[in-house]
Amino acid sequence: MSSKPLSGIRVLELGQLIAGPFAAKMLGEFGAEVIKIEPPGKGDPLRNWRLLHEGTSVWWQVQSRNKKSVSLDLRKPEAQDLIRELVKDIDVVVENFKPGTMESWGLGWEALRAINPRLVMLRVSGYGQTGPYRDLPGFGAIGEAMGGLRHLSGEPGRTPVRVGISIGDSLSALHGVIGILLALRARDQNGTGQMIDVALYESVFNMMESLLPEYAVFGEIRQPAGSSLPGIAPSNAYRCQDNKYVLIAGNGDSIFKRLMGVIGRPDLAEAPELANNAGRVKHVVMLDDAISAWTGQHPLDVVLGRLNDGQIPAGKIYDVADIAADPHYQARGMILDGALSDGTPVKLPGIVPKLSETPGEVRNPAPALGQDTDEVLAGLGIGEAQRDDWRARGII
Repeated sequence: MSSKPLSGIRVLELGQLIAGPFAAKMLGEFGAEVIKIEPPGKGDPLRNWRLLHEGTSVWWQVQSRNKKSVSLDLRKPEAQDLIRELVKDIDVVVENFKPGTMESWGLGWEALRAINPRLVMLRVSGYGQTGPYRDLPGFGAIGEAMGGLRHLSGEPGRTPVRVGISIGDSLSALHGVIGILLALRARDQNGTGQMIDVALYESVFNMMESLLPEYAVFGEIRQPAGSSLPGIAPSNAYRCQDNKYVLIAGNGDSIFKRLMGVIGRPDLAEAPELANNAGRVKHVVMLDDAISAWTGQHPLDVVLGRLNDGQIPAGKIYDVADIAADPHYQARGMILDGALSDGTPVKLPGIVPKLSETPGEVRNPAPALGQDTDEVLAGLGIGEAQRDDWRARGII
């Protein structure tokens, strides 16, 4: 197999939890060498989040695969000197500390790029490296709220709900990866690295589609709409006879006509006032009632079978058991077999995106805390006696 697209790229991950490490994870899956710095003792807090097996989160197996773990207390001058030495031969630094933290350690952007002008540095924070909110603490949930997503989540008139995952962090990671790839491409052209400033709230805001122009032109403040898709009809979740739900997106003009045929309502298919989306939006309650009346007469499997036969975009709402058992997930390589440190089998998510010639891969499982410290420090010329001394002093 040909080399990976990021083979030869060395990444130094200084962040923790989700946004920065998620970005570094993706780089590692496509060939980059990722050296993850963790505080001695407890390591990245993600090691202890959610469900644990033998004291370590199973989430860790996803977030940290293909990484090397080096334990360093970045608050110690000796550790800071090691980072400065490492950066001489690093392509990308990823960090997601509060703005100013890296500077307080003498490891800010200006300091690191003076050491290595070709360096690319991804900085992920709640509000960005500039602006009046720069110094406020910011987590993904706050970014989701400020970016406009939380306001649109949930049922009208009810308390806004979260998506159920750390979507603000993950979106920021994806924007960070895009920025890194753009910066590496620019470096190929001009030989110089650059800093990428990703704010959690901006990564969410970038997903908000027509939210702002609709407000600017019409004064429209979009409101939560539950499972429907505002301004597009019919598109909603409908209860079936067995109390399961089917999602139906019947909003294209020709799709709508086929959908009405499937549910036995040719009168609606041919109604002039429903011939386009604008007309259907005006009658969305009536259309949802008609569709619900049909789905309520049949179990989910029957509903899906008839909709698929009619070429209507539709699907059931998957839980993780559905995902794990689904043949399409299996066929696409999205369910990988792995093992925890004690050999316990585990299923892990596959790799996205899928490249035809240089696909990503899982080369190594997630590391134990500090398992690569000696290897990396020895590569910097730090002898065993010095490492033992630093270990006794809590530096590594």
